[in-house]
Amino acid sequence: MKRRSFVKGSLISGAAAAIAPVTAMAKPEFDKPPYVEHYELRVYTFKNEKQQKTTEDFFRDVFVPMIKKQIYEPVGVFTELNPTGQTKLYVLVPYNTYVHWEGLNYRLETDKDYWTKGSAFLNAPACDPAFERMDTSLMKAFAHMRMKELPPRNQRIFELRQYKSATEAAGKKKIEMFNDKGEIDIFKRLGFKPVFFGETIFGNDRPNLTYMVTFKDMDDKAAHWKSFVDDPQWKKISAVPEYADALLVSKITSTMLKPTDYSGI
Repeated sequence: MKRRSFVKGSLISGAAAAIAPVTAMAKPEFDKPPYVEHYELRVYTFKNEKQQKTTEDFFRDVFVPMIKKQIYEPVGVFTELNPTGQTKLYVLVPYNTYVHWEGLNYRLETDKDYWTKGSAFLNAPACDPAFERMDTSLMKAFAHMRMKELPPRNQRIFELRQYKSATEAAGKKKIEMFNDKGEIDIFKRLGFKPVFFGETIFGNDRPNLTYMVTFKDMDDKAAHWKSFVDDPQWKKISAVPEYADALLVSKITSTMLKPTDYSGI
């Protein structure tokens, strides 16, 4: 999604949310399990430090506090651990339910304080934009891990991994490995401290699944992945012919991230 699409997209989802009263989202039944969380992932690309500062100022001073106030959710804000050139900014917004995603856009569109405080970012002129590009996707949590799990707030780095599949059937089969065959349990047992697992329901490079795991540092990351590859349960799962990566995964993307000082994750 390119810059300026945020406002247009928000207006569309705002109109959809207006069908039901906004106050309905505050009803207790929307905040009680069993529910399946959704995750919005935004990736901002910049051409210089000024753009990055404008965007980070907006998220630190306006967006993150507003989300805490509106839907009581922590927002993850990350930069690349070892960027090539100007870093990208990764923003992860959790929602208890899809309804919260719809309603938040409507509420922000009608919040004058939000538009006033965020004017430098939201109303940046075309000749001096706040970012070059924004890519966005919405994910639905896996059935076997319906809610995010926040890692300890100590020294940590994050790995954001995406598995792209060539077909819808292959993508569903790969998710089956996580949900039904114990792959998520292996991650937890080996101490990866996964934050979320999500199936992308709209966004780029579909079909794909995306997940985030946590490490102390790069040496810790290497040790954990070695333990995963050597794990007897993983060897048993991956040895099943129908679960071969060559059949189910066409591309794997790994991005190492570090949290900003104002990140809620």
